[in-house]
Amino acid sequence: MNDRPSFTQCSAYLEAHARAAAAREAKRAKVRLPFVTISRQMGAGAVALGGELTDWLQTHDQSADAPWTLFERNLMEMALAEHHLPANLAAYLPEGRVSEIQSAIRELFGLHPPLATMFQHMTQTVLGLAEMGRVVLVGRGACLITRHLDQGFHVRLVGSSERRLARVMQSFKLSRKEATAFLRKGETARKAFVKKFFGTDLADPMYYHLVVNTDRMTMSEAARLIGAAVLARAPHA
Repeated sequence: MNDRPSFTQCSAYLEAHARAAAAREAKRAKVRLPFVTISRQMGAGAVALGGELTDWLQTHDQSADAPWTLFERNLMEMALAEHHLPANLAAYLPEGRVSEIQSAIRELFGLHPPLATMFQHMTQTVLGLAEMGRVVLVGRGACLITRHLDQGFHVRLVGSSERRLARVMQSFKLSRKEATAFLRKGETARKAFVKKFFGTDLADPMYYHLVVNTDRMTMSEAARLIGAAVLARAPHA
């Protein structure tokens, strides 16, 4: 299974896809390549599933001329790099810190670009990756940003509070009290982020092709289910 993807891996993905796109263009092949977005309740295991899914797709996608790659927290790093902004600014746009007062103060004193500009950069990055295809995008409202692209497959992960709490405790080495506060704060921040920029609720199942309860399925089972559905819908299948 993939570890959390590095910026080097992401750069390699872009280079490989640029070469593959040039080759397809030379053959005048206009194929819209598939991509996957994963939205999740916090602690539902999206990064673990994303790693399992990219591995499964890379093994079973016989037409792949460039690697399937997972992008999650590094999406903002990519947005900043593409637009020549300092990497340490990524901390200013986690999923939810959308305080108008803080944003106005930081903008006023030149500490970072306007929040809306940062979001625009991130949106451009998400759309660019989706258009290239063979990518798994976790979080950042990617399912909403890309919902007009027919080649996308959108997944929502859910799970019981107890299971998600246990996963957070294990992943971040937190006490039960710390993990409970972490989950509560994270879920509030994500809802605020989506409400701020999209005016909607990601919990609405109508946004997704598939909703997976990670209490009921292992990551390997979910990866096989999603991967098979993605390839079955792909134009080259």
